[in-house]
Amino acid sequence: MSDGMRCMWMRGGTSKGGYFLESDLPADTAARDHALLRIMGSPDARQIDGMGGSDPLTSKVAIVSPSQREGVDVEYLFLQVAVEEALVSDQQNCGNILAGVGPFAIERGLVQPMGEETRVTIFMRNTEQIAVATVSTPGGQVRYDGDAAIDGVPGTHAPVPIEFRDTAGSTCGALLPTGNARDTIDGVECTLIDNGMPCVVIKAQDVGATGYESREELESDALAGMRERIETIRLAAGPLMNLGDVSSKTVPKMTLVAPPQGGGCCAARVFIPHRAHASIGVLGAVTTATACLVEGSVAADVADVPTGTRKTLAIEHASGETSCVMEVDDAGEVVSSALLRTARKLMDGHVFA
Repeated sequence: MSDGMRCMWMRGGTSKGGYFLESDLPADTAARDHALLRIMGSPDARQIDGMGGSDPLTSKVAIVSPSQREGVDVEYLFLQVAVEEALVSDQQNCGNILAGVGPFAIERGLVQPMGEETRVTIFMRNTEQIAVATVSTPGGQVRYDGDAAIDGVPGTHAPVPIEFRDTAGSTCGALLPTGNARDTIDGVECTLIDNGMPCVVIKAQDVGATGYESREELESDALAGMRERIETIRLAAGPLMNLGDVSSKTVPKMTLVAPPQGGGCCAARVFIPHRAHASIGVLGAVTTATACLVEGSVAADVADVPTGTRKTLAIEHASGETSCVMEVDDAGEVVSSALLRTARKLMDGHVFA
């Protein structure tokens, strides 16, 4: 790899990572993963010899390619590069990195800009689902500056609205993989749910937390016992969610919920799965919002849910809030979800493995 590999470094939502055309990476999976570990500087807590930022949120990769599927523009494979392990995982999706896929596809010529805004239909290969991102393209150029703000990112940028289609059970096979709105694991009531991201939802108070902690507090020695307990629950939940042995997987995520404090739907603190999230993932927010709408769920116990078939549910997190627009049918089942993200191009060039 002495000539380097073409890539673009971008912030997508509240995450950051490398965006590659699939044709610019080794075709062999093992060779590709080896190169990505080298590029990120893993395994090493500091990732000092690579581009990673010593944080799972900044050690991510998007692989993009043209799609042959009818009605689909591009295909997107998300890879999580572990920080301290020699592990590259495709076992989850990432809705934050997804926010940069549309702009990247237009920049690379995979999608032609169409007027002031360009809709990019994206097949998410990890979960085999569809998302539609709307990218600002005045004058045929991707625009990154704008007036949209999202919590967890300084300043304002061009909006990237994302609509998700048919995400229920995308990884686990069903929205509620056990068929229950509530299960009990290790004496703790949980909701095992997947609406784009497999999550175990627990009341924070049931594991010795408040649900209002900062990221630093969640990772402190004072809450080490709590983290050990939720990991025990996570390992037991894996087989119940059709995920098998999850000891070396990045899913399910662990979501601790509490009543809202700032006028939102609920408060949530998320482990991904061992580090505390600085905010909340896009699909994690969608899944948490969905849990709030499931009658009898753990989340429903603490949630403040508005009326109507189209609801805006704000999930309060450690950096602010993420609002999900959820549409339900007459039976109360979620039929679509959407939210607002932003993205910014940081670097375009070659990276060396």
